[in-house]
Amino acid sequence: MQQAKLRAVFMRGGTSKAVMFHRAELPADRAAWAPIFRAVIGSPDPYGRQLDGMGGGVSSLSKICVVGPPSRPDADVDYTFAQVSVKDGAVDYSGNCGNMSSAIGPFAVDEGLVPYPAGTEAVVRIHNTNTGKIIIAHFAVDGGAAAVDGAMVLDGVAGSGAPIRLDFVDPGGAKTGRLLPTGNATDRLDVSGVGMLAASMVDAANPCVFVRAADLGATGTELPDALEADPALLAKLEAVRRTASVAMGLAPDSDAAGSIPGVPKVALVTAPVAAPLLSGRTLAADEANILVRMISVGQPHRAVPLTGALCLAVACRIPGSVPQSLLSADETGQDIRIGHPSGVIVVAAEVVREGDGFAVRHGTAYRTARRLFQGEVLYRVSAAQ
Repeated sequence: MQQAKLRAVFMRGGTSKAVMFHRAELPADRAAWAPIFRAVIGSPDPYGRQLDGMGGGVSSLSKICVVGPPSRPDADVDYTFAQVSVKDGAVDYSGNCGNMSSAIGPFAVDEGLVPYPAGTEAVVRIHNTNTGKIIIAHFAVDGGAAAVDGAMVLDGVAGSGAPIRLDFVDPGGAKTGRLLPTGNATDRLDVSGVGMLAASMVDAANPCVFVRAADLGATGTELPDALEADPALLAKLEAVRRTASVAMGLAPDSDAAGSIPGVPKVALVTAPVAAPLLSGRTLAADEANILVRMISVGQPHRAVPLTGALCLAVACRIPGSVPQSLLSADETGQDIRIGHPSGVIVVAAEVVREGDGFAVRHGTAYRTARRLFQGEVLYRVSAAQ
């Protein structure tokens, strides 16, 4: 039997990679997408390597982006994100990927989905269908395509590239409709196997739950391999995530929460201290305002998901939240320097009081992106998929 094939582009966006498809070239019935995505990426894979597909064995390399014409007047393109679980092959549309959001504008320009700009900068309004939010991408163009070369260095990515500014417009309530789904900056969660735990549940760009690393017996400076080698800690974090999912109204019960592993993202946070990096360097305490170790679809992230970083920056601006209580004393201005296993990401977040609560006007971050491959991806869909 001949393999099926689809025109595709393989791109890096920030610290993630994904296979990019045109919406028009996928089946009209979205129910038919998941088997294709699993086959393309190489999931499910009990060995966790995805050698028979385009995935890379970790959540940040097991992603699909679908781009097409806009479905609303304030956007230039629609963008749907799919997270494919490495081992069990679950295809999750519940949240967005901020890192891959940086690739959408360049893809749209290079593929002719939007007009090539008259000047040297493109501005593409992206409607993320997963969250219903608008992201505005600003980036340079050169020689008829999105610029690639530049001086921006992104921790976690070798070399440098052309900067892409992402403005997340009104990112609060991306999934639940409320910035603070429970109405509180911090709640006490009764977590099975853990007990009572202080947690901040915030929904900005993507819903996240933040807990102090020390409250779970961790330091918050562990590298991903150390976290992966601690199944008891990972089990506690998954229990926290499921409990928070119910509390945030994302799932009716713990079992249902298990079927949507992408949200909320769960993170260990701690005050800035000297911390080892994957590069071998030690991040000094004064280089960051807060440290985070984030879990993405059950796996420790080697950097930090961009939407998770944005949500954390927002949480740092909310009085009484767990992250806000951990900020370094010299933290000023709108920028938050977030330390993660690969280095530091700087995110700007403007949070204002609105009535009895808070609202997020915008969040801004800078990434780089690059087209790696273009052509046709070959795949086989089995009955099991």
